[in-house]
Amino acid sequence: MKAKCQETDLGRRTFLKVSLMASGALMVGVGLGRPSGANELQNDTWVPNLYVRIDRDGTVTIVSKNPEAGQGVKTAFPMVVAECLEVDWKDVKVEQAPLDDRYGRQVVGGSRGTPDGWDDLRIAGTGALFLLKQAAASTWGVKASECTASKGKIIHQSSGKSANYAELLDAAADLPVPDVSSLQLKSRPDDFSLLGKFVPGVDNHRILTGQPLFGADTRLEGMVYAVYEKCPTFGGRVKNANIDEILKQPGITDAFVVAGTDELTGLLPGVAIVAESWWLADSARKKLKVEWETSHSDSTEEFNRQAAKLAGEAGETRRHDGDVDAALGSAQNVVEASYYYPFVSHANMEPQTCTAHYKASGQMEIWAPSQAPKSGRELVSRVLGIPEQQIHINLTRIGGGFGRKLRSDAIVEAAWISKKTGRPVQLQWTREDDMRHDFYRPAAWHHFRAGIDSAGRMVAFDHHFITFGRNGKTVSGAGLSPGHYPAGLVPNFRLRQSMIETSVPTGPWRSPGHSAYCFAYQSFFDEVALAAGRDQLEFRLDLLSRSYGEPPLDLKRTGDTLRIAAEKAGWGRSMEPGRGLGMAFHFDHGGFVSHVAEVVADGPKVRVEKVWSGIDVGPVINLSGARNQVEGCVVDALSTAQLEITFADGAAQQSNFHDYSLLRIGQAPEIECHFIQSDNPPMGLGEPPIAPATPAITNAIFAATGTRIRELPFSRAGITA
Repeated sequence: MKAKCQETDLGRRTFLKVSLMASGALMVGVGLGRPSGANELQNDTWVPNLYVRIDRDGTVTIVSKNPEAGQGVKTAFPMVVAECLEVDWKDVKVEQAPLDDRYGRQVVGGSRGTPDGWDDLRIAGTGALFLLKQAAASTWGVKASECTASKGKIIHQSSGKSANYAELLDAAADLPVPDVSSLQLKSRPDDFSLLGKFVPGVDNHRILTGQPLFGADTRLEGMVYAVYEKCPTFGGRVKNANIDEILKQPGITDAFVVAGTDELTGLLPGVAIVAESWWLADSARKKLKVEWETSHSDSTEEFNRQAAKLAGEAGETRRHDGDVDAALGSAQNVVEASYYYPFVSHANMEPQTCTAHYKASGQMEIWAPSQAPKSGRELVSRVLGIPEQQIHINLTRIGGGFGRKLRSDAIVEAAWISKKTGRPVQLQWTREDDMRHDFYRPAAWHHFRAGIDSAGRMVAFDHHFITFGRNGKTVSGAGLSPGHYPAGLVPNFRLRQSMIETSVPTGPWRSPGHSAYCFAYQSFFDEVALAAGRDQLEFRLDLLSRSYGEPPLDLKRTGDTLRIAAEKAGWGRSMEPGRGLGMAFHFDHGGFVSHVAEVVADGPKVRVEKVWSGIDVGPVINLSGARNQVEGCVVDALSTAQLEITFADGAAQQSNFHDYSLLRIGQAPEIECHFIQSDNPPMGLGEPPIAPATPAITNAIFAATGTRIRELPFSRAGITA
């Protein structure tokens, strides 16, 4: 799909609201609906969306509505307001909002944090500045257009008058609210003085000094600790357990069976053990004996058997442009290849955790590192029968999510245990719990055929996609859009799909789907370019030079990222034996990213030395956060390309870092980021850079070693990195 680059029609859906708080602070917010046209007091019934507060001492406080998972939104949001308000960054403070429907969407997912907040933050900052200029102009008897702002001051140059924002709060609060459509919002990189700069994260000092920020840091009076044992086979139920013996263990305050539900994303059946410390709870767990009732026995071996059978079948045609069979029959050359990638785990550094306190009043308060706290509240309400208005969720910083913490299983488990015991409870999963009860990125098989004409152009593309489903529908993370490139880039295109039924829980995994199948597409493009006798860069740029109908992505923006990555990497330079360059491009979640990787090989042992990245996600908000996201995506991709989760008898076989070993610092490549500061609206960066990183690296491995990696992990091809 094309990226939308138009400016939002702000006036029709948003309005500015201002109030003077009891403390004298000026509150500026953005609402949805019809404006009243005047300021209202703090106790008004107005429901704000996102807001900024200016205090009497000149401090600007921004409430960050979205959870912070390392993506940098807690720093980027206030930077936007500070930019538009013309306030010194050192005078900005940030507060983390709890879950509150007044803020609208509070989700970390889909790289939507920055795009969702862009308009409201600019309106809040620009609207506040508008009122402050009007207040100063009225006080001084001058025109507002003659006033400028800098570092928290309004200045009238010709008269030499100036005033700090704090001096103008009363006057500003009495002014009528301007129509949002009349505000001139900063949007172009040339307009920015703060945005695009390198600004350290607002939580950095607290993280480095070990101050409490994360879910497991929560401490409450009278709190107990819990572990929760679930069936190794997904969805299994408890037949019986030695609860009486567990209750006799030191420090144990409670232990009981939870019947749970059949919902894989809800409260699974299990055994809860509660103790005065987590260590005591986990120690007692080691003596727990449970007889489980299981219902399925999914295995990797059986998946492979079914995939091999389906590969010989036609599959369901999802899209067919032109006449693929005729075009392949008349092609100068036909290239065929099959690609595979396995199930993988999120393996976020912070295993699932949650603290819950069910109170005698019937209120439930929760502290959770959740990417989707509203979904968590809904699940707790539905499973425990507590009205949503009686459930309050505090957002803690997330120690890595990547889609895993869009699920709320740990939240509902903690809430259930707290309600059952009547005490505040902190539930902490172990690494083994986390890896064996993940919502995995699903595996898939891609069988490609491409037809090349006498000019070396790809004129036909046939794709048989074998993926996973349940009850006739693809499971979460397993779908592939019929509009995905090269649909629309070749005159003859066909996508066929077959599904393998599975009971394995799957879910969003950083750039869902894209992070996996981009490896297959972009690696195969490399094969086609070589078979056509063309340079890989030239082949890709030619592929992006025309479309047949609606193009699946913005061709120019994609091509520009390819050009800058290739230029910075010195594409085409002479390479010594055992050294190679590889490239790939991709578009997802509004971002256009290309990578060029350089690999050096010593036999089957390879080292990724450097990656050059060309990125277009509109104007960069915070250069620090932007670089962190690109670098993190590249490292994550290189790490995951060497990992797999396998299943036997319905259970995951890997359990911890000894058999699912993440990349170490010494294995990480140098990463050089080049951002195209376009005038398009800003998009997120937590996901777009990851998908093309894997194929850029595998294509470079082929260039360095002559080994084409068509299956992940690397070890399947005898390659180690």
